Amino acid sequence: MKEMKLKEGDTAPGFTAPVNGGSEVSLQQFRGRPVVLYFYPKDNTPGCNKEACGFRDAHDEITAKGAVVLGVSADSVARHDKFIDKFGLPFTLVSDEDKSICESYGVWGDKSFMGRTFLGIKRMTFLIDADGVIRKTWPKVKVADHAAEVIEALGEL
Repeated sequence: MKEMKLKEGDTAPGFTAPVNGGSEVSLQQFRGRPVVLYFYPKDNTPGCNKEACGFRDAHDEITAKGAVVLGVSADSVARHDKFIDKFGLPFTLVSDEDKSICESYGVWGDKSFMGRTFLGIKRMTFLIDADGVIRKTWPKVKVADHAAEVIEALGEL
């Protein structure tokens, strides 16, 4: 499989997928407002917990700018529900168990950890504007400052 590389200025690939709470979400339903679409490896792991809590703590500021936050991983809806309950996350988590969304955004691929190479989700964020166009990408997310970077970029939209 050839890895897709989305760039700023590209139209964000659409999707419809199951989310926490058992409903479905589609990217199209958020037309007219910016979307912070963040991909992360796995619920309830240290880096992912920190990143999710960063977005939780900045959520009021993000929504005040008219934006919506969507987190995407390959975890099941049931795992997402537990993750949300555990950390009080106020935003939607998308379940991409077949990795089709991850593949369309180019975040599914080879990763290495402690000398081992394996397939997994690369931690990456896309800022999509109200017209569905990718305005900013963060291919190498540093979780500690990430929510602040996203808020700054939202201010530039």
